[in-house]
Amino acid sequence: MRFRWVLFAGLVLAGVLVAVAVRDRTPLRSEYCVAEVGQTRAQVDTEQARWSALMAAISQRRGLPPRATTIAIATAFQESKIHNIDYGDRDSLGLFQQRPSQGWGTPEQVMDPFHSINRFYDGLVKVRGYGSLSITEAAQRVQRSAYPGAYAQHEDYSRALASSLRGYSPARFTCQVNPAGGGSLRAVSADLEQAFGDIGVERTSTSVAVPLSGRRADVDARGWGLAHYLVANAAHLRVTSVRFDGRRWDADDSPDGWVEDETARPDLVSVRVD
Repeated sequence: MRFRWVLFAGLVLAGVLVAVAVRDRTPLRSEYCVAEVGQTRAQVDTEQARWSALMAAISQRRGLPPRATTIAIATAFQESKIHNIDYGDRDSLGLFQQRPSQGWGTPEQVMDPFHSINRFYDGLVKVRGYGSLSITEAAQRVQRSAYPGAYAQHEDYSRALASSLRGYSPARFTCQVNPAGGGSLRAVSADLEQAFGDIGVERTSTSVAVPLSGRRADVDARGWGLAHYLVANAAHLRVTSVRFDGRRWDADDSPDGWVEDETARPDLVSVRVD
């Protein structure tokens, strides 16, 4: 009898090991994000998506127009490929290659995306009529680059990202990620509030939600801006699903992008991490 139990236990263990081995051999998806607006398909990696979404969130929080977001993204494309790098020409650092020696902040501050993005916008709003200037001219007046003409090459990508991440191109931004889950609802709430400010985030035991009110057009833009921001940060925050206005994005089925979901409310952005 004891031999039978040992044999049975051995078979169970072998089955578990085979299952683990099969799961471990499951190929990982390539992770990337895409904004498709008009004829432009802007594909970026998940870090680029994260920081582009933060530029959009901060510009919305500050009440800046989408044009400001486009200028910021195009500038970061040229300066760092929208990666928060800790090196550069002389003492240049971060997303915008800002130099501590030129008054942009301490090295630690310049490496903080919240600080560097806000400092870029601080400079941009001082440029009179920046909204009517070309991308190159507006960016150059803030950055004082040695290669001012280079910013223009990123305009199409940046405009598509800005339009979708600010919510003016609904369901036109999505990410393909490897399902993770196990994220923290508290971390999601804190991230949203840091990016967007006091937007009335509500947290339950299973989800985080942001209720929306106001004019329909404003609600649509704010809602899709939030929804796209959460998808852009899905890999970082381990988000499993986002719902808004009749659409749903799921990490498990992320290659499908946004799909129809009649339970997704037009006045509530909701996110889960389980």
